[in-house]
Amino acid sequence: MSAQCEVAMKQAEGLSMSGFERYLTIWVFLCIVTGIVFGQVFPGFFKAVGGMEVARVNLPVGLLIWVMIIPMLVKVDFGALSEMKQHARGIGVTLFVNWLVKPFSMAFLGWLFVRQLFAAYLPADQLDSYIAGLILLAAAPCTAMVFVWSRLTNGHPLFTLSQVAINDTIMVFAFAPLVAFLLGISAITVPWDTLLTSVVLYIVIPVVLAQLWRKSLLARGQDAFDAAMARIGPWSISALLATLVLLFAFQGEAILRQPLVIALLAVPILIQVFFNSALAYWLNRAVGEKHNVACPSALIGASNFFELAVAAAISLFGFESGAALATVVGVLIEVPVMLLVVRVVNASKGWYEAG
Repeated sequence: MSAQCEVAMKQAEGLSMSGFERYLTIWVFLCIVTGIVFGQVFPGFFKAVGGMEVARVNLPVGLLIWVMIIPMLVKVDFGALSEMKQHARGIGVTLFVNWLVKPFSMAFLGWLFVRQLFAAYLPADQLDSYIAGLILLAAAPCTAMVFVWSRLTNGHPLFTLSQVAINDTIMVFAFAPLVAFLLGISAITVPWDTLLTSVVLYIVIPVVLAQLWRKSLLARGQDAFDAAMARIGPWSISALLATLVLLFAFQGEAILRQPLVIALLAVPILIQVFFNSALAYWLNRAVGEKHNVACPSALIGASNFFELAVAAAISLFGFESGAALATVVGVLIEVPVMLLVVRVVNASKGWYEAG
């Protein structure tokens, strides 16, 4: 095992969910209320913020997205890629579910629920945008919170690092083509230049900056690295909540007119979480992987890199789009649903190992 992998493994083993993260749903709900109220009281201010764009990239949101994403990517050790062969079957299940099942199943669920079953209850001019947001949400596997979910299930830390590293590597190259393809088969036109710009801004550049920062911190010793992680830990969630206030300031009118929208958009997301986590969990059992590998594999298959999804939705479709709202619904339900999945895989350990 490489020295970098040992450092990252030790770090992953020490992770736990803070009280702030545990109650993320409450903070998101408060941001919804705050954003809607501020949007109604200060419409001129938020209109000015929405107009601060360069090449369709909103500058305040772009800065917030970087503050969200970069601290998370500092935790990722790409040196763990060399350890993949130790759990090839589990990695195979993870890649199959993340890249060949999850995005396509979400595209189908979006079509089924948004265009068919719920169409009469949703704004007709936003149906395509809602589906696009759901696709963006499913096309990016979780990067940071999966470390927490893995820890809560006593997941194998090195396997968790390996699967996050390989997913992030694939995401750099596959996110744009996959999203463009799925939007295309859903009859949604997306500008390639904007999509590629989003990938460069919100994946490529943050990955490079985060890895340079990681290397610099580790060169100063493990204590310096741990201290920096503790210091920048709150940045990601704080930036996410600030972004949500901005989003709901723009979405306020639409939500006040149709508050049912959020509940309806949550249905395909919930089904996707339970389906993909159950599929990955069962497949790992079928191929003979250990329980501490199956857990993080199932959890990364269920959770999403919602920070990237929110950023891409805003860049591609704008603050006031249904796509942006759909990605935010994913943020709203992420923590309570994933904690439920954690409880299920922990409670079913006896059944899993009996197989």
